[in-house]
Parts: sequence; structure tokens; C-alpha cells
Amino acid sequence: MTIDIVDLTDPEYSDLNAVQVAMVREAQEKKNEILAEAQREKEEYRSMLVANNTARNTFFALTSARVDAEAQAKIAAVKDDLDFQLAYEALGSEGNESGPYRYPENPNYNLTPSQRFLVVRNYYMQSTDDADARLAAFTADTLARAYLGEFYTTLYDLLAMYT
Repeated sequence: MTIDIVDLTDPEYSDLNAVQVAMVREAQEKKNEILAEAQREKEEYRSMLVANNTARNTFFALTSARVDAEAQAKIAAVKDDLDFQLAYEALGSEGNESGPYRYPENPNYNLTPSQRFLVVRNYYMQSTDDADARLAAFTADTLARAYLGEFYTTLYDLLAMYT
């Protein structure tokens, strides 16, 4: 997937944490869907004009410009929302009085459950290459059960698939 929703250099993009990368990917998917829908709408309109023998009419140019403007407005809203989320996440990822947020030493309880899932998954995926040891460590982690809630079994199943 080509990421063009944000203007980040490669080093800046690699400095993003897992939650921020997930936010960027989700925003990029929304942008791609908006562009695909706009293209589909223009093609349907062109087909209608061809079916009515009015393909050389200026209606297509006007309608195409309107559809493109609406798509760009939607993309701008997605980009603004992403910028806000990245800025908010950067503020929230700095830490609290116990130090910087880092699982399991100082978990960030301000994250959504899906973001917590990503943080814990990345922690265990980076901890060791041995899938059996990774699963055993996760099973012994009492904090993960409370921290992940309903996502605990999902992550357990994911880690078990690697064994």
C-alpha cells in the first residue's frame, strides 16, 4: 500500500509507534475508498451520458469537477482527523508520573482496546523469535489478561498460530 495521506519522510515514518502506524494505514484506506468511489461515480455518469448519446456534453466535465471537489473535501477531513489523532497520540505516548509509557513496565490505559492489542502484540512479537517461548510468556503474563480484556483470547489465538 502506498502511503500518501501524510507527508512524512522515511525516517519520520519509521519513528511512528505501532498505534500511529495503524492510524496512518486506516486513514490511507479511507482515502483510497473515497477516491475509488469518486472514480466509480464518474464512470457511471459517463456511461449514462453515452447511453443517452450526450457523451460530448459539458455536463460530464462539470459533474466530474463536482465529484472531484467532494472527494478532495472528504480526503481533507480524513487528513485533518489523522493529523489530530497523531498529535494526540504523540502527547499521550510520552508517559505519566511513572515514566514513559511502555508495556509491561508502565502500560498506557488511555489507549483503546484495539490499540492496546497492537502494543502487546508488538511487545511479544519483538521479544523473541521462538514461537513456543513467546506463547508461554504471554500465557504467564497476568497483566495482559486485565489490560487486553476481550482481546486477550484474540492475541492468544494469534500467538498460538505461530507455534
